[in-house]
Amino acid sequence: MTDATKALRAFSYGGGVQSTAALVLAATGRIDFPVFLFANVGEDSEDPGTLDYLRRYAMPYAALNGIQLHELHRIRRDGSTETLYGRLTRPGSRSLPIPVRMSNGKPGTRSCTADFKIKVVGKWLKTRGANAENPATVGIGISLDEIERVNNRRAEPYERPVYPLLDHRPPLRRYDCERIIRAAGLPVPPKSACWFCPFRRPSTWAETRRDRPEVFARACALEDLLNERRQMLGKDPVYLTRFNRPLAEAVAEAQDMLPGLFDDEPLCDNGACFT
Repeated sequence: MTDATKALRAFSYGGGVQSTAALVLAATGRIDFPVFLFANVGEDSEDPGTLDYLRRYAMPYAALNGIQLHELHRIRRDGSTETLYGRLTRPGSRSLPIPVRMSNGKPGTRSCTADFKIKVVGKWLKTRGANAENPATVGIGISLDEIERVNNRRAEPYERPVYPLLDHRPPLRRYDCERIIRAAGLPVPPKSACWFCPFRRPSTWAETRRDRPEVFARACALEDLLNERRQMLGKDPVYLTRFNRPLAEAVAEAQDMLPGLFDDEPLCDNGACFT
């Protein structure tokens, strides 16, 4: 193995507050990650605000400061790009790769994070020599206020996950990350996730309904499509919230909800979602 392989270090960039704070820390020499990897689950799937921030602010900032920020995609064997939304809406598809809420309110099984985040980043690392004998050091953007997510993060054989925001002295919370980003002259990014993710907090759905009604309407239409297919198969309906009813009925506009109401939703425990 070459020295470059042994020294492979990359940060799994989610496009949100914690990952962007890590980008600033790397750019200013406070953590050692010369490479950041953003696994784009699809132009039709990532939140438009995340993609706008990536291209308008994060990529130019990284380039200006000598950081490699690579945008990765899931590529099929035929060379075409597969997106998460495309998999969900493909004609005749029975696939439910996202953690839709079942009739009991609990999330179903999911493969979205593994297929469109972890494997995509892993492929990039492995093609550059990462393996079980020489694992890559992979930075994960989890802050102190979400430390419980560390225990849920299973390492792959080719990687050694580390948590620079927790290793910082003192450990960093989300508001510390926002301060770091502003101090670098950057705007604070929105929370990253797919625009239809069932792990979005109800307050976030409410703000989306108020501020971006077109995105909210698309999410409602996707939920309807999934349930039309399930009805044809004789299966119970599924939902994008835990309230056991359609999104349009379950979530009012933000001004009708109390701050923090029903905000104790789980977050993806792997990949770089919500960071």
